Amino acid sequence: MLSRLFGLSSSPASDKVHVVDPSQIRLWWEAGSVVLVDVREPDEHAAESIAGSINLPLSTFDPARMPEIGDGKRLVIHCRSGVRCGTATEKLLAAGWQGEIHRMQGGILGWKATGGPTAPRR
Repeated sequence: MLSRLFGLSSSPASDKVHVVDPSQIRLWWEAGSVVLVDVREPDEHAAESIAGSINLPLSTFDPARMPEIGDGKRLVIHCRSGVRCGTATEKLLAAGWQGEIHRMQGGILGWKATGGPTAPRR
């Protein structure tokens, strides 16, 4: 049930997927140790985003367009509430993604609920 709720399968690949509390992700973000991918649509991202996030909308999501994840960095995927990032994660795994994937629990709504800053894109 929990795996279904978070869009995780019981396959070995799901061992590389972690649903992480936004407060922990904020610590990583403040330390500069994340590559934050926002899979919301461009209008959502333009209206409000987390500084430094890269917008790769789910509607056109292509695993080949993922940014490089440097040493000491963690890939964090987020959406509005934590659902669409599950679909993006499945696409990454299906494409053979080898690294770990961190999904932000509750998406940007969870981020804001824990005091995480956002701003409109300019």
